[in-house]
Amino acid sequence: MKAIIPVAGIGSRLRPHTHTQPKSLVPVAGNTILGHIIDRLTAAGLTEFVFVVGYLGDKVVRYVRRQYPDLNATFVLQEPREGLGHALWLARDTFRHDPDGVLILLGDTIVDVDLPALLATPGTVLAVKEVKTPSLFGLVETGPGGRVRKVVEKPTIPKSNFALVGLYKLADAEQLAQALEWLIASNVRTHGEYQLTDALMHLIEQGEEMTTAAVDNWFDCGRKDTLLEANARLLNRPEFLEPRDYSEFVGSVIIPPVSIGPGCRIENSIIGPNVAIGDRTIVEHTILSNSIIGSYSELRSAVMHDCIVGSDASFRGLNHSLNIGDNTEIDYS
Repeated sequence: MKAIIPVAGIGSRLRPHTHTQPKSLVPVAGNTILGHIIDRLTAAGLTEFVFVVGYLGDKVVRYVRRQYPDLNATFVLQEPREGLGHALWLARDTFRHDPDGVLILLGDTIVDVDLPALLATPGTVLAVKEVKTPSLFGLVETGPGGRVRKVVEKPTIPKSNFALVGLYKLADAEQLAQALEWLIASNVRTHGEYQLTDALMHLIEQGEEMTTAAVDNWFDCGRKDTLLEANARLLNRPEFLEPRDYSEFVGSVIIPPVSIGPGCRIENSIIGPNVAIGDRTIVEHTILSNSIIGSYSELRSAVMHDCIVGSDASFRGLNHSLNIGDNTEIDYS
């Protein structure tokens, strides 16, 4: 079974970081978003990958070839970018003849799910999670026996609160390719774009049976708040909670869970919890929590929380020499 990973989007909700990096390469918990995805899929036994690239796609290609040189990877360019259905339509000839079907996982999505169990489930399976604001997502409506009877993209009046989380296992790759060809040929657009949900609905109307699989956690890493939440959840795993000697960081207190890349210099600082720092970053006289800091950056004299700092960035806080008399109040907030 091939894994199709669309990574063509601009990532406007993660600006300014996505001015220079595709959002799939934004760091989180000691890796990139895309790195976490590839690691999970390969651990589940998948060996063939198709990446649909677009915005800053050359960086995605270089990253995959450098970090995963043994990966059987194919790259398809989506230009212009006209939605997920369009992206998959462009890639259809890479997977349509695969007798084992196809797995689709969006390149800005990290999900906690038993992938081997999902892959072993017969038929087409759509991964879902219950949400509080269903009108913001593609939704699944189910009927008797849990069979999917309708999928709809961001409805004005939702009739379900089970959202599609961006993970799809399609049992018949050729039928999916034909549904995508129907989508483009018929110019079926929703919210101005070709949507995968419309192709899936066409398959349902043609009689294909689909079921759902609930995921434990779902992180749409396309926004700052959800990216920081994913960072915290991923850091709270056993490999980041194991005791470690941090004595190399002079005068500093490290509060797990944290991920600190090689070559970092940390002095007279308090780091953690839920902090991921990239390679060769310098941190001095700083208090840092619940944040992601890129590689080759410098932080000095700062108190920072809930922050995302890119690579090769520099921040120096304010130092003050004060002579304050009685009954004085100073607020720098």
